[in-house]
Amino acid sequence: MLPLKLYTLSEKTILKASLEEAWKFFSSPYNLPKITPPKMNFRILSNPPDKTYAGLIIHYRVTPLFGLNLQWVTEITHCVEGKMFVDEQRFGPYRLWHHQHLFEEHPEGVLMCDLVHYALYGDPISRPLHHFLVAPQLRAIFNYRSEALQTFFPGSRTIQSRAKPAEVMKSH
Repeated sequence: MLPLKLYTLSEKTILKASLEEAWKFFSSPYNLPKITPPKMNFRILSNPPDKTYAGLIIHYRVTPLFGLNLQWVTEITHCVEGKMFVDEQRFGPYRLWHHQHLFEEHPEGVLMCDLVHYALYGDPISRPLHHFLVAPQLRAIFNYRSEALQTFFPGSRTIQSRAKPAEVMKSH
């Protein structure tokens, strides 16, 4: 069997904000639609609290491609107030989705680091789909987010953005 292809997307952003302001914004599930491209028709279907905590389950609907409505359920698996939280897909379009959100003080405000590990269903057949469709769409989502953040934190900027594949485990 071919190894499962695990993809990584990482981005570092300097937010012109205090750590408290950045945490308050990003730890609220209700701000996610504000930084997601409108064409994705992102909607929260559950009724989460205003503040993220470990164990929180959030149910979304998203329209990523061709008008196809998909359900997406994530769980906040780790949360350290003011420092980090991790969302993992429990049900949705990816075989694996693990997104770390890390925050630390920086001389210019807050350094926010996103580290996403993900894999697609149908590997290895899905590899061309990733190259031509999934990776460009994820890049576009993060680009949109960078622009949208200017509304909430003027003067913020992305300082590093990378995406790379890595073969990590055998498929079963």
